[in-house]
Amino acid sequence: MARWPELEEWMALVDASIEPIAHRPVDLTDPDWERRMREGPDPLDEAGVRPEAESVTRELIGLYEHGDERERAAVRALLDRHPSFRWAAGPPLEPTAEGFRRCLLWMSAVDQGSDTRDELLTLWDYRAKARAAGVDPRPVLLEVAELSSAEDRFGMGSMRDILRDAAGE
Repeated sequence: MARWPELEEWMALVDASIEPIAHRPVDLTDPDWERRMREGPDPLDEAGVRPEAESVTRELIGLYEHGDERERAAVRALLDRHPSFRWAAGPPLEPTAEGFRRCLLWMSAVDQGSDTRDELLTLWDYRAKARAAGVDPRPVLLEVAELSSAEDRFGMGSMRDILRDAAGE
């Protein structure tokens, strides 16, 4: 992990740039709040940090995918310390097995984020889109499950169990 200190530094800078956007209040009494959120600028573009965030994301996925358990735990801990980055970054879902796999690797590294329910909704959406693109999600889910944490962080199962369960449906 020769680039680890530099990676942490870039992630902290991106996280700090995105944090005001991530914590900006949303007026839920405004009947157009959902449309405004959907049609508004992407947080990475609004903060002007897309290239940096995409580069860090690619590096993290590579470390996570090819590292040992100690390195994967370090990636999970780093993402846990930078919740705004975790919220805004991540690979786009491409309609291929490899695109689905990258998104699952990211999801595994995020390790349920701040709310397992949000991660489950995202997982189910990814799985449905993979199927619609003709990708069999089961082998990819099982492969990434083996790299995932076995810790039950929020009482809804571990990331490993969640991915295995999603493979069984």
